[in-house]
Amino acid sequence: MDIEQRVKKVVAKQFKVNENEIKLESEFVKDLGAESIQSIELIALFEEEFDIEMDEQAALVVKTVGDAVEFIKKVIEENDGEAQ
Repeated sequence: MDIEQRVKKVVAKQFKVNENEIKLESEFVKDLGAESIQSIELIALFEEEFDIEMDEQAALVVKTVGDAVEFIKKVIEENDGEAQ
């Protein structure tokens, strides 16, 4: 399962929506009805799913599912770079 699929799976579970309805351009607040507390919970769920640590302030500027995918890819790449 790739990063995009895993992000969609976590988002679907958190917002109780069908995974097939989630698009990369779906906005967490406007399209998925996210509230600020859910955004923080979502960050924790992404950290757990991908075994990463995300800068909470930086992560809170992520507005769409696609942004989240790119953000997580970047964090994973940075972590891989540090691990070597």
